[in-house]
Amino acid sequence: MIKTSTPPHFGFLLHPAHLLACGFGSGLTPFASGTFGTLAAWPLYLLIKPSFSEAGFAVFLLLAFVIGVAACQRTGRDLGVPDHGAIVWDEIVAFWLVLWVTPEGWMWQLGAFFAFRLFDVFKPPPARWVDLNMKHGFGVMLDDVIAALFAAVSLALCKLLLERLA
Repeated sequence: MIKTSTPPHFGFLLHPAHLLACGFGSGLTPFASGTFGTLAAWPLYLLIKPSFSEAGFAVFLLLAFVIGVAACQRTGRDLGVPDHGAIVWDEIVAFWLVLWVTPEGWMWQLGAFFAFRLFDVFKPPPARWVDLNMKHGFGVMLDDVIAALFAAVSLALCKLLLERLA
């Protein structure tokens, strides 16, 4: 589904749910807001992840997802579009998930970025079904997590293939 691209004004971010759902402002670009949200997720991940154990980061991701459901629900309602283009917290949390399982190294992270964006844009089933039929905060978050799973599996398969060819 095409998200609307008319971003809200910066004053909209004064509400905590809006600030979070709009990725601390990264979703306010008039074009490719999902890409900008994903780009914002990358350095945030590099700053945040070292503070956590593996189990701690799993809990952090789960909390980010749950809080994101509420923030995206509220923000979509206030914007009048359930999955408005300015809402990018779904991309941020989903890309953190991809980066968490990505092999070490900036080239793998770059590959993760492109794989995630590809699956987020094209939304293979069941992500497309979720995007088209679940018009609430949970659906907004879930379709990106599904895209993240596709990206993670693709990266794992690429790593396996490269190891076999070496």
